[in-house]
Amino acid sequence: MSDIETLKKAKPPFEAILADIHRYSSEGIEQIPEGELDLYKWYGIYPQRPQEDNHLMLRVKVPGGALSGDALRVVAQIADDFGRGFLDVSDRQAFQFHYLRLENIPEIFDRLEAVGLHTRGACGDTVRAIITSPIAGLDAREVFDVGPLSREMDATFSGNPDYQDLPRKYKVSITGTPQLEGIHLINDLSFLAHEVNGPGGQKRVGFDVWVGGGLGAVAFLAKRLGVFIAPEEVLEVTHAITSAYRDHGYRKNRKQSRLKYLLKDLGPEKFLEIVEIEYLKRTLERGPAAPVAPNGGVDVLGVNPQKDGRFYVTVATTVGRISPDKARALADIAEKYGSGEIRTTAYQNMLIPNVAAPDLEAVTKALEGLELAPKTTLRGTTIACTGNQFCRLALTETKAHTASLIDALESKYSALDVPVTINLTGCSNACTRYQVADLGFMGANHLGEEVFQVHLGGSLGQAQRLGAKLKGRIPAEQLTQYVDGVLEQFGRDKQPLESFTNFVDRIGGEHFSPEVILAPTPVKEAVLA
Repeated sequence: MSDIETLKKAKPPFEAILADIHRYSSEGIEQIPEGELDLYKWYGIYPQRPQEDNHLMLRVKVPGGALSGDALRVVAQIADDFGRGFLDVSDRQAFQFHYLRLENIPEIFDRLEAVGLHTRGACGDTVRAIITSPIAGLDAREVFDVGPLSREMDATFSGNPDYQDLPRKYKVSITGTPQLEGIHLINDLSFLAHEVNGPGGQKRVGFDVWVGGGLGAVAFLAKRLGVFIAPEEVLEVTHAITSAYRDHGYRKNRKQSRLKYLLKDLGPEKFLEIVEIEYLKRTLERGPAAPVAPNGGVDVLGVNPQKDGRFYVTVATTVGRISPDKARALADIAEKYGSGEIRTTAYQNMLIPNVAAPDLEAVTKALEGLELAPKTTLRGTTIACTGNQFCRLALTETKAHTASLIDALESKYSALDVPVTINLTGCSNACTRYQVADLGFMGANHLGEEVFQVHLGGSLGQAQRLGAKLKGRIPAEQLTQYVDGVLEQFGRDKQPLESFTNFVDRIGGEHFSPEVILAPTPVKEAVLA
């Protein structure tokens, strides 16, 4: 077993670490016994780069992906008071702070808990944040409002001692609009609500269940279990599947301990058999697949109608980074024109629900003034990880590179009639899912130079596939030039409403290699008269 396996058994994180956090916040971070700082991840705490400065990153769960205006103000104030004004929205609907000190963590925890936020299981080998459809309860295409169920799941599994010692991290998602969202493909366990025909032609609503998705250095897309479960079965099935992973998952090699490796060896049929026989003690109903999302790898961007006649407005951040002042202003807008609620998304964006039609113009104008306009452009479909500004594992800078790319190219390609996803990460760990983007970039270091490897044509939408790794590397300073070359060709030669993946398949991926796209344009010699 690895050192962390030994450590978390000797000191169960959800039973011992909170007391240690309070203790060493007074005694000093230097007094923490060697190796035990790793267990603080179970409460969302990571050392940040450079580690010798003893600054910390903190990840905060947003139950159900929804919070109040007051809660967002508290988040903003924490960033100002303790985090040098840095505030990020992650691609798991969480908030991230940087530059924190351990002595301030107990007060931060108190502030968060007071407004319904917490950090239990934000990191570590446990049940992480449950990705919830950000349009739950809003969109008319929804067959089931998963918001209340997601919050119940968070209350049940976040910080649950029964699941504090999973073999590795464990990610869950739930949606009531699978025809719009494809995030289930990369999670360990996912529930997709859909309708099936019951006896006498009556419609029944239940969930399609997927397991074993996960990216990282070796990526796997999730597999269907082939079952159809009722909403009231979701908690029971989550307990059973999570327990099966806890008891049967691999622990000798942490690089091969995710659920995806167990599924690879057993297959979904055998895994389901174990779940039913050993844990549920019954057989689940079999059922058909839920609908597939044509553009499953993006948010529902822009201004969209709700089922009640009001509207939800998706706010396009720039790679998830938002200043505390803008966060406070966003809370004000949500309270003035909406119901005071703000939602976070799995694509580093935010959403204001419940806006009345007469207020849309004012909301849009206010958001434009904050540079948070509800755009359907690259700004809303591009994500980037923390990068080597703070992350100890990242090999490249990410957010500044990506923000510069968006600023340079957004207006030029604003007329594209389909979304194009661009995901950039600073290492192979795939925190921002480079393998399932139209254009995915993985940061690396080559002879001391920051470079990016290209993964082309991945999709959480109709194609449901991992991107193809292209030969060659892109120097960081040529990233924008490369993306510009690809999008110029796509915009010029695509057919109406043709997706990027279909375009790549039609003309061939070899046209997008760095060598081809970045080749110098031949200079024609002047013809002498």
